[in-house]
Amino acid sequence: METKVTKLDAANIDLQHIKKAAELVDSGRLVAFPTETVYGIACRVGAESLSELTNLKDRDPAKPYTLHIGQKEEVGRYVPRLGLRAKKLVEKAWPGPLTIVFELDPKDIDRQKGTLKQEIFQGLYRDTSIGIRCPDNSIAAALLQQTRNPVVAPSANLAGQSPAVDADQVLAAFSGRIDLVLDAGPCKYGKSSTVVKIGKRGLDILRGGVYSEAEVEAMSEIKLLLVCTGNTCRSPMGEGIFRKYLAEKLGCEVDRVGEMGYKVSSAGVLDMTGRPASNEAVAACAAKGVDIRSHRSQTLSGRLIEESDYIFVMERVHQARVVALSPDAVSRCVLLAENDDIADPIGQRQAVYNKCAELIEEGVRKRIGELVI
Repeated sequence: METKVTKLDAANIDLQHIKKAAELVDSGRLVAFPTETVYGIACRVGAESLSELTNLKDRDPAKPYTLHIGQKEEVGRYVPRLGLRAKKLVEKAWPGPLTIVFELDPKDIDRQKGTLKQEIFQGLYRDTSIGIRCPDNSIAAALLQQTRNPVVAPSANLAGQSPAVDADQVLAAFSGRIDLVLDAGPCKYGKSSTVVKIGKRGLDILRGGVYSEAEVEAMSEIKLLLVCTGNTCRSPMGEGIFRKYLAEKLGCEVDRVGEMGYKVSSAGVLDMTGRPASNEAVAACAAKGVDIRSHRSQTLSGRLIEESDYIFVMERVHQARVVALSPDAVSRCVLLAENDDIADPIGQRQAVYNKCAELIEEGVRKRIGELVI
């Protein structure tokens, strides 16, 4: 077999060449192509073609392959429900040099088994997980969008050797053994993608790469903000109670919520920085096993709003203030109690604070029940 080389300009792609390459892949042939990290070998997901790819690379047959998609919106076809952190990671990191191994709920695995063709399901899923990558390279994206079948694309190298970062290195390893190389020059990064596994138990870096662990953690952190007037009564109670129930849902201790990738904070619309929670709020929370004695108030700001993924307010007036400071937050800002304001108990007796805490707890339970972890 003679390996054909097609030179392409990433800034001005000849779509006819891409379509011909896609036809080869769809017919079960192997095509090397560039990504922003290293060159990969595109292979249609099917028992026969995957076996050929495994033999070509001298790869461990038990090692799973990673699905490659041309646009991040395709992830929903293979992962029906994304947890909060997984969803944020997809939004922030894709397209880009990150491979995500998604852990699926057993019910979702059963759904996928019934939805996808058997050889596709068997070729992509291992136990209850699937690895997916969405490359940030125009040629890679074009090729993957033109193929009619799911495609895996391991790095273009023999097992145990360094991945190819240009077409010459691909040919050195596979000339005469693959059908086509799409040559667009050297890869941007010249190193492998970072591989991260994410699920209900949190995030685990499986392989280092372009992104550091700290960068992946930052991109996937979920920030939740509770807002009231002065940040000394309602929102501190909301913050403490929210953290308690979130910890229960995550299956961890309260002081490990941050380690699990979730940050819960609170703020007030008035300029009252550095004040502790009121004695009555502290007592109302203590009765529920929540300690907010270390709380210190902070003033709501545009920066806080823009950084937050979810914003829960006590009253409509707070919602209006949030949107005034950051109009883009309108879809992320809701009343904690869904359709009702939670009135300010400040200056009233302990019983009123206790009732307020009950309303906050009820709202928190419902909101946390809506979150997909």
